[in-house]
Amino acid sequence: MAMPSFLELTASISSHLAPLRAGRGEVMKGFGALSRAAMAPGALDAKTKELIALAIGVAQRCDGCIGFHTKALVQMGTSEAELQEMLGVAVYMGGGPSLMYAANALASFEQFRQAQAAG
Repeated sequence: MAMPSFLELTASISSHLAPLRAGRGEVMKGFGALSRAAMAPGALDAKTKELIALAIGVAQRCDGCIGFHTKALVQMGTSEAELQEMLGVAVYMGGGPSLMYAANALASFEQFRQAQAAG
């Protein structure tokens, strides 16, 4: 199975959500508000929360989640060592299927890191 382009995947998901934003704007605004509230720094900083979100995305086998959360982690300056340590916990909690999606998370992180470096 070919590894997806997470840059293309996240762009595609965003564009395909446009009709839902137009037709069910209050739902999307509510989801956005939930996201902002959940991810706001508090006892845990924003990067820790993004790492948790990505771990859940890996365990739930959600490529879209992997794409959006690795993109955020790259923008936050997350190191590959931090990412790999979190993926170890995700694999521990999710077993073999999480190991397969950990590979996707590493590929997505690298794609967004290269895109950011390219400017």
